[in-house]
This record gives sequence, structure tokens and C-alpha cells, in this order.
Amino acid sequence: MLSTPSTLAAVADDIVRAARRAAAEVAAICATGQLGVEHKGPNDPVTRADKAANAILVDALTEGYPGVPVVAEESPEGAYEGYGASPRAFFVDPIDGTRELVAGNGEYSLMVGLAERGEAVLGVVLWPARGLVYVGIRDMGAWSVDDAGAKRPLSLTDVRSLAEARLVVSRSRTDEAATKILSRLGARELLRAGSVGVKAAMLTAHDADLYAHPIDKPMKLWDVCAPDALVRAAGGVLTDARGVPFDYGAGVLAMGHGALAGNATLHALAVDALSPQTEPA
Repeated sequence: MLSTPSTLAAVADDIVRAARRAAAEVAAICATGQLGVEHKGPNDPVTRADKAANAILVDALTEGYPGVPVVAEESPEGAYEGYGASPRAFFVDPIDGTRELVAGNGEYSLMVGLAERGEAVLGVVLWPARGLVYVGIRDMGAWSVDDAGAKRPLSLTDVRSLAEARLVVSRSRTDEAATKILSRLGARELLRAGSVGVKAAMLTAHDADLYAHPIDKPMKLWDVCAPDALVRAAGGVLTDARGVPFDYGAGVLAMGHGALAGNATLHALAVDALSPQTEPA
């Protein structure tokens, strides 16, 4: 049986509390100036803060929801083996945008998503630099919450033309790659941001109209589950860059081709514009 909106709201409250504890620990570690940066691969750093936040979030979810797999970026794969066979699973990116954390530009977030029967149904994105938590719940809506508990409803902009859209792309994109995306889409303005969660938050706060990351490489599910739920709950669409939805129950951790998000009209126009058939000769 799928969770009701009220049940998901209670889960979201638990996640928000855990995310705030994790964010406080991240801030404390950053204050020491001793991040202990290591590299899991080329241009793929991990820090003491990532590991500490991962432990806090995984422990809270495991204790609060026994039997529900917790697929977390800094956990060993054996900790969530077989998660695809479960009717629901959490997807955790303890720090989405570790490069931004290391650079000190504030464009990182803490993300927890919940998927049921392959669909992202709940997303929590905490953006410490803004002091806000962004929450999206299927069939209930999306809102931001500040440190005092004040809520503000979220939605996507009603821009219906690519020529009028503000496009946000990953900060890691080279100038050449970003210019190519801008040219393909014909957007009026190019913005850059680090974390996928930050970009989703920007969409729901009307700071941008469209997010595009048209790469051939797949996305890890912990990178997109929370943003997917947030954007959809705010009335938008998030898929891979070819318009294919992410399937969180397939048991495949790396999926799709990049990412694309916006309101339904902009998303459809962008899918067409980024289609391989429209690639300039």
C-alpha cells in the first residue's frame, strides 16, 4: 500500500529534523578548517563532513524506519544491496555539491528522497546558505521552511517560451559546454549553480525557469530522487535530458542521460530542443 500524504508529511518532519542535525555537524566541521578532503575518483571529492552527515542521516532513517533500505552515497554498497526489490527506499546524498563545500561558495545541499514503487514521492532539500529546507510531497504540494518554522508555498514559474527562460546549468560545465546548451535551448539568460538540490530549489523559488544537464553519463539516484519529488510536488517535471523518468525501483543506481527540469511546457520544449535529431550538423 502506498503512503498517504499525511503519512508522508510525518516522514518529512522526521527527515527535516535529521537533516538539520546533519547540517549543524557539517557547519561545525567546516568551522575547524579541517575538511580532510579525499578523492573517490577524478574530480570526485569526499570530506569528513560528507561522512559525518551520511552517518547522522542513515542512523536516523534506519532507526525510524526499520526494514526500509537507505541508499546513501557514502555508505558501502552492501548496506543497501537488493533495495530494488523493496516497495520503498530512501535515497540520501549527505552533501550534494561537495566541490562547492570545499570551495566555500555555499552552493551545496543535504538531500533525502523517498521513492515508492519506483516513483519519487517525497523530497527534502536543505540549503544551508539560505537557511531553508525545501519539502515536496506527492499529492500534497511543496513548501520551504525557515529556521523559525515559517512555511512558504513553492511552485514553478509560468514561463512558456524557451526564449524567455532563465536557464540554470551545473557550475562544473565549461564555458564552451554551457554556451552550447544555451545555444541549443535559446534561453534568454544563463545561470550557474552547484548542487542539483540547489538548482531544484532555485526552480521552486522562481530564481530560474529551467534546469538542463544534457550529458551522456547517467545520474546516480541519490542525486535526483529528492529534487525529482520536490519539483514534481511544486507542479513541474524532472526527468533525464531525453525526457525519460527515473525509475527508483529498477535496482539500477546509475540511470538515464543527465537531467532536465522545469514546468511541463518548458520541459517538453527543452526535450525537443535537446533531442539528438535536432543536433546541429
